[in-house]
Amino acid sequence: MTNSLDISNLSLLLSTSLLFIAIFIDYKEKLGLGNDIFISGLRAVVQLFIIGYVLSYVIQLDNVLVTLAMVLFIVYNASYNAHKRSDGIPNSLIISLSSIGFGTAITLGLLVLTGVIEWTPSQIVPITGMIASNAMVALGLTYQALNNKFKDQRQHVLEKLALGANEKQASMSIIRSSVKTGMSPSIDQTKTVGLVSLPGMMSGLIFAGVDPTEAIRYQIVVMFMLIGVTSIASFIASYMAYKQFYNERKQLII
Repeated sequence: MTNSLDISNLSLLLSTSLLFIAIFIDYKEKLGLGNDIFISGLRAVVQLFIIGYVLSYVIQLDNVLVTLAMVLFIVYNASYNAHKRSDGIPNSLIISLSSIGFGTAITLGLLVLTGVIEWTPSQIVPITGMIASNAMVALGLTYQALNNKFKDQRQHVLEKLALGANEKQASMSIIRSSVKTGMSPSIDQTKTVGLVSLPGMMSGLIFAGVDPTEAIRYQIVVMFMLIGVTSIASFIASYMAYKQFYNERKQLII
């Protein structure tokens, strides 16, 4: 199987027409997203070229400590972006770092120990990016669910507290709902993989010329990996974050 993966500068430039289609639709429908679309597209190009050159250097260097530094850099950035989506939950950066860091460590550790991947930058860095980005999305949904549920069920929580329940008992239904919300996208994606979509890992390998039956093996690992990390991250974040909705006197502050 032979494929040409070379994309000329002209082809890359012409592909921006897809971005301008989105901008045109925004302009026609007066959605107010034109600047965001343009800026996000420009940022993506700049960021991807920068990380591309950085990865080329890191892969050639193949140093354990440098690879670990890249992993920590990815985890911190994912945690910081999740923190920004917390809508003011106190200590959300620490919560995000703990949940994403712990989830990434467990997932990467299992993958390395089972021999699925090796501790080489060409494997560790891309896999860490997939793990951390999905955990980041899960945390964003978890934080949103916590904020919404505590506002919507405020009276219900207060009634439980008045009847003698502690913070955890009064918040348990909200915690469970938040964990479920954070996990839902990964579960839904796993249900429809192969029927509705051919995910990035599998599509990329097939595009690169790998036999589809071999690409399937990698994709199965990726799907299980993402369910695992989103469940760990959502669980840890929910159980750490719900406490931030109470003061030191165990009173609901939202």
